Amino acid sequence: MYGAERQQLLAQRARRDGRIDVTAAAAEFEVAPETIRRDLAALERQGLLRRVYGGAIAIDRLDFEPEVSLRDQTNAEKKERIAKAALDQVPARGTVLLDAGTTTARLAGLLPTDRELTVVTNSLPAANQLATRNGFNVHLLGGRVRGTTLATVESWALDVLRLLTVDVGFFGTNGFSAARGCTTPDPAESAVKSAMVAASRKRVLLADHSKYGDDQFSRFAELSEIDLVITDDGLDAAAVDELKATEAEVVLA
Repeated sequence: MYGAERQQLLAQRARRDGRIDVTAAAAEFEVAPETIRRDLAALERQGLLRRVYGGAIAIDRLDFEPEVSLRDQTNAEKKERIAKAALDQVPARGTVLLDAGTTTARLAGLLPTDRELTVVTNSLPAANQLATRNGFNVHLLGGRVRGTTLATVESWALDVLRLLTVDVGFFGTNGFSAARGCTTPDPAESAVKSAMVAASRKRVLLADHSKYGDDQFSRFAELSEIDLVITDDGLDAAAVDELKATEAEVVLA
């Protein structure tokens, strides 16, 4: 297969699936990963996609934000490992904050009932899991509910968060990088996430490796504001070093 033919197929695949994974594409086309990376670089110069960590995203899908059910299926096994690793950061008693996100929702389902916890969240799925379980004092932040993420946003949530101080905050993100910090497509949700960061004594980011380098529209935190990043072992050594240079601790689940 000629390079131009392969690039055409890669562009079509990016439009269809939204994303190209370098390792998977290299195996499919029986070429080296470096060859796929050069193809993606060529397509990026043509304005057909944007390269991100581990692959590329089609330009016409950059503003696309998947529904909760679809995001929960993506890298599900890695998200489960990340959520289990985050249990080490949950205090025996005290206050915790759960940001809206599929990995933080998994953490909600894993929280042990033998602890005395007050849980603050803007996530409907997280609140729904915890509300009927013994041992938790659950506070759901009010506001407009975003149908895409099932998160409450805007002034009702922001007004309450300004008055709170919690022991540990657990955060999800659409994208993160050493250069651009933690980002998400929606400014309203970003504002609530930022207020949650400010309300937390300790900040823990839960994000699988596919989100590294996928910088989104609105930043809600610098990496220097995050105490601990829990990701999976798909993140390569160079990316780990970049994260550690921001002084954030990194755990690979």
